[in-house]
Amino acid sequence: MRLAAAVLAAGAVALAPGCGGDGSGVDPMPLDTLRPTFDGEAAQALVERQVAFGPRIPGRDGHGAQLTWMLARLDSLADAVETQAFTHEHTQFDATLELTNVVARFRPEATRRILFLAHWDTRPFADQADTFAERQMPVPGANDGASGTAVLLQVARHLADDPPSHDVGIDLLFTDGEDYGPNLPDMLLGARHYAATADPQRPPEYAVLLDLVGDADPSFPVEGFSRGFAPEVVDRVWGVADALGYGAFFPTSGGPFVQDDHIPLNEAGIPTVNVIDFEYGPDNHIWHTPDDLPANTRASTLGMVGEVVLELIYRGLQP
Repeated sequence: MRLAAAVLAAGAVALAPGCGGDGSGVDPMPLDTLRPTFDGEAAQALVERQVAFGPRIPGRDGHGAQLTWMLARLDSLADAVETQAFTHEHTQFDATLELTNVVARFRPEATRRILFLAHWDTRPFADQADTFAERQMPVPGANDGASGTAVLLQVARHLADDPPSHDVGIDLLFTDGEDYGPNLPDMLLGARHYAATADPQRPPEYAVLLDLVGDADPSFPVEGFSRGFAPEVVDRVWGVADALGYGAFFPTSGGPFVQDDHIPLNEAGIPTVNVIDFEYGPDNHIWHTPDDLPANTRASTLGMVGEVVLELIYRGLQP
């Protein structure tokens, strides 16, 4: 993901208050007591497993190993699994990137659907590190890549073991090439491919992006483009978080504007919000550095985000 610096200053005024227990006047949402309890410890183990593959950079061994492992896991859980292989000619380097999105579908026959997505690749260079030598190193991607992927992989386990009773289809999208860079033309590649090839006759009713959702000190304020593109989805997601008792971690105050995988989906007409923690470590000093390791992520944070996702899934499309 990339901060859209030109509009950061507008964030505080551009974002209207949302919902929940912050005095906004929006009634809390009732909870679906039939949903399973999300297993945050299992999700943390999935973060550690991904980082153990090494950098998940297109063309590297870790990228191929993760793809094989992820497909095998999803094939055993989802009703249908689709791969979207595509290439990208890098705009600065003499390189052709071989990329693969993965879509796991539950109730693929359903015409009304909800989409949840996260990127599974990692950044080739730690451009925010302190030293020149460190900036040449790849980012391990425990939080930036593995955390959102781990939540969705564990969601797949819960959906397989205890399917919702409603008839709404659920899609889990794992995008590739989100973080390659160094600049925006060579980022968000999987989301752009998905948006360009999505079936216009059966678009998701809404989508939720998970990015950097494992920090030890979590906070998920409303991202600026999310409020602008999809205010009703913001109200739904942050309302569910508040109803679950997580309002302090999901403030409805304005966060920055971020260029992330939700932008191509919104531009394609799919209302999509970005659940993202803008400060990874004090002053964001862990983001895009070699210190993005499992030791800096927490099962409790993954569990909280997973609970919000499961609540959204098991309530279906009811208000």
